Amino acid sequence: MNEAYVAEASRIKRQYQQELLRRRNVVACGIGYKVSKGVRTDEISIVVSVTHKVDPSTLSPQDLVPEELEGVRTDVVATGVLRAHQKPTDRWRPAPPGVSIGHARITAGTFGCLVRRGEEIFILSNNHVLADLNRGRPGDPILQPGTADGGTMEDRIATLADFVPLDFGTEEPECQVARLLAEGLNWLAALVGSSHRLQPVRQTPGVNRVDAALARPLSPDLVTNEILYIGRPVGVGTATLGSRVQKTGRTTGYTTGTITQIDATVRIDYYGPTALFEGQLIASPMSQPGDSGSAVLDMEEHVVGLLFAGSDAATIINPIDEVLSALDVEIAV
Repeated sequence: MNEAYVAEASRIKRQYQQELLRRRNVVACGIGYKVSKGVRTDEISIVVSVTHKVDPSTLSPQDLVPEELEGVRTDVVATGVLRAHQKPTDRWRPAPPGVSIGHARITAGTFGCLVRRGEEIFILSNNHVLADLNRGRPGDPILQPGTADGGTMEDRIATLADFVPLDFGTEEPECQVARLLAEGLNWLAALVGSSHRLQPVRQTPGVNRVDAALARPLSPDLVTNEILYIGRPVGVGTATLGSRVQKTGRTTGYTTGTITQIDATVRIDYYGPTALFEGQLIASPMSQPGDSGSAVLDMEEHVVGLLFAGSDAATIINPIDEVLSALDVEIAV
């Protein structure tokens, strides 16, 4: 290493650092080896860290990082938002995606990301996180953090707005005849001293595509769209076999994985009732209970899925296009 060259590069960096830090998405600048096509070179450069990379054509001239400064080349790297370390289980205001959240009657899940319907912004997560497995009602309180992490009614951040009902194969019957018949047979059972009773149910298709729900923030300034440890999503993507993916979740924080299966049909145990899902993505193990609801992104920060289940050996993900279509929303970028 040429120490004189490093010292000169540092002088130039200090001279321009305030100007660089005023540029859009820039969060740091320092001296380091330049990386070219994923390989570290021996060239000393001024490294400019940004929350995420964007197409240069979308930036104004004053926000573009120059290719060199006084003869020293620059290198732009994506680091995400740089924050003082705080746990995903803590209370956050504004709350970023990736932290603990949940319906007031559940333990805790994860705030996935922000989505938009028209001009209105919503928190996206799972049905079983925000809607208490179909038991929630619009207007129910949503807490951040969730109750398992100490959340109380003082921590209300949103209200339940909408959810896609989960189909467990049966539901309450609409047929009055079935109800009356069950009541009559139960009367006869009681008359003869039997403790058994009949419960009428209606058979349903029992097939699901998504486990998804929306919460409406009590105020827009209570949330931010900068996913913890990742940064702001740049849009929607499609995961394919072998895709590298990333997420931030309430339990395991920031993790990465690989898509190992597509178009998967899976049966999910909701700690009692089970539900069948079709058209799912399966990734390598990258989650634990409490990570449900995490937005899953590719390594270029496109949202590709919504994490909702898993085990020590696999992670199960709803493809994001199915989620957005079912809820009639789009990713807020």
